[in-house]
This record gives sequence, C-alpha cells and structure tokens, in this order.
Amino acid sequence: MSAPTRSPNTAIARPPRWDSRRRTEPSSEDAGANDATSSPAEVSVDKVHLARELTLFSAHEAPRALGALNGQRVQLMKLQGDGPWRRHAHDDTLYLVLHGQLRMELRERTVEVEPGELLVLPRGVEHRPVADAEVHVLVLEPSSALPPL
Repeated sequence: MSAPTRSPNTAIARPPRWDSRRRTEPSSEDAGANDATSSPAEVSVDKVHLARELTLFSAHEAPRALGALNGQRVQLMKLQGDGPWRRHAHDDTLYLVLHGQLRMELRERTVEVEPGELLVLPRGVEHRPVADAEVHVLVLEPSSALPPL
C-alpha cells in the first residue's frame, strides 16, 4: 500500500475559527423582522444611567433591580445604618461602592470599602453591611436568594 500523496507545504486559506460562529448579516428579507415575533436571540439592549436610577428611589435596604446577569440579579441599593446578618449558602455576592463608605462586618473582621472599590463575598461567608452615612452600592446577588422580580 502506498502512502497518500501530499501537496507541498503551502498555507491553506482557512477562515479563522471564530468566523464559523459569527452571526451572519440579515438578508433584505429579514430587514423588517424586528418585531415581537423575531427570534429570541434578538433582545432589547439598553444602557443604565446609575446616577439617574439612584434618584428614582429613596428607601434604604430596598434594592432597585436593574437586570440579570448569568443568574445574578444586578441591583442598586442605598444603605444606611446596620444591615441584617446574612449568608448565601450556594452563591457569591459582589458589592461595588459608588458613593459613600461601606463597612462590611464579617464574623472574624471588618472590611472598609471606599467609592470605586468592590468586595466579593464568597458563598457561605456571613456578613453584615454597615453605613454610618448613606452609601450607594451596585450589588450582584444570586437570584435564588431574592424574591422574584
């Protein structure tokens, strides 16, 4: 049996790997299909102006839901005073301080979080947010730990 013949070592013009997964441009027939019956992949995408959203509510410890991200609820909160002790047994929680100073009390220590800093609390860590003055926080928290929207 003879070995298969091979072409000389020349570059094969293959498209990059990501090309095969890239969406195709809609055809002219599909141009008018941007209504409620269009495919589920076409979702409304809107930006969120955080400062404006913060003016729409005043209650402390009452989160304002902004959306969802991979099973996490993205929400804004205004905190003041001592929050309740809480623990999420199965999910992590992220706190991003936008304005003010947040003191996160853990059972073994306290972490001061300034504006522009974030704190990720791993699952199972008991914590309590404390704010001497009003603090604005963006929180990513597991949807399973919260009531439905």
